[in-house]
Amino acid sequence: MGYKKKNILALKCMVCGKEYDPDEIDYVCPEHGLRGNLDVIYDYDWIRESLTKQGLEKNPDPSMWRYLDLLPILESRFIPPLRIGGTPLLRAKRLEDKLGLNELWIKDDGQNPTGSYKDRASAIGVIKALEKNKKAICCASSGNAASSLAGVSASAGLESYLFVPETAPEAKIVQMLVFGAHVMLVKGTYDQAYDLSLEAVKKYDWYCRNSGYNPYLSEGKKTGIIEICEQLNWDPPDNIIVAVGDGCIIGGVWKGIKDLMSLGFIEKAPKIFGVQAEGASPLVNAWKSNTEKVSALTKLDTIADSISVGDPKDAVKALRAVYETRGEYVSVSDSEISEAMRVLARGVGVFGEPAAAAAFAGLLKLKRQDKIGQDDRSVVMITGNGLKDITGAKNGLEKPQVILPDLSSLNTFFSSINE
Repeated sequence: MGYKKKNILALKCMVCGKEYDPDEIDYVCPEHGLRGNLDVIYDYDWIRESLTKQGLEKNPDPSMWRYLDLLPILESRFIPPLRIGGTPLLRAKRLEDKLGLNELWIKDDGQNPTGSYKDRASAIGVIKALEKNKKAICCASSGNAASSLAGVSASAGLESYLFVPETAPEAKIVQMLVFGAHVMLVKGTYDQAYDLSLEAVKKYDWYCRNSGYNPYLSEGKKTGIIEICEQLNWDPPDNIIVAVGDGCIIGGVWKGIKDLMSLGFIEKAPKIFGVQAEGASPLVNAWKSNTEKVSALTKLDTIADSISVGDPKDAVKALRAVYETRGEYVSVSDSEISEAMRVLARGVGVFGEPAAAAAFAGLLKLKRQDKIGQDDRSVVMITGNGLKDITGAKNGLEKPQVILPDLSSLNTFFSSINE
């Protein structure tokens, strides 16, 4: 049975402010092309009638679909069977003591079906493709978005075509192939794969799940911050720290905050801090120059493949998320990312891939710079599981000891580690 509703008023260009009827346009503003990202404008009066705090308290569904009235879905029959969202928010008490923080939380989205936050957006993309009666869906990705789309598409019986750099982590490529996706390894950068995927969309009439091109992806990604606020009993944190590549996740975080404030669910907006790798930091550069114009980088160098983006496609949303909440952008080195992976894993038991751990590295750096207060309530969003990039995770780790199967050899091992 369909879930017909009228909660969407328009799609609004982030550059010129022009509004479009959702039925007349699928992707970006025709007047501004790839830079003309669209924002979904909702009828909050309509939503207030059905989405309430009291109703959520009684809703047994822990997934992102508990917020269905605040999502751009027309037909619930297309919702994939996977449990997406409802990921844990973990209190990091041992790290609080170590770092001198009174309240630190870790949002572990590595527990989504394909091990990535991107499942939230992929689910929306797949549903929209089915609503529009498309036979296939495609995306360009540095890794996670593609493996996510492959898994969610498989669960819904939708064919997927994926364009990824040939340097993408093997674990993510294996995921794509296991799910039966058509995988094109592009001899080039993510940005080149992105351009090629758009040409393919036009030629083959596939539905496009690309960040910064499809306006509905941010709507899926905003569910993470909505969950965080609900998990904190609608008392939002002071700070949200998130790693940034294309900018879709951080843009979605800000959209979720605005939605909750418009509905009266929360009264204040947290500061949003965006974290990029030093070797791929075009948004950091733009923020330092106090501009929304991003100078693309052609040479990238970081172990954090998921945020290795030289020309972010959701740049406007990503920058406004920080500007409008009085947050900051910060860059972290690969060595800081590797150290953050170890501290996070050993302090909370959460294994984040390098790109996800970059957010925690950002927290550590912001704390050292006294930009995160001791009394602040801070949430770090971990957006991908470490098993998705073992090569990156091994950076800086000690090799395990090989011993003979006897106590003498074991005693020798213990002596060596106690020296």
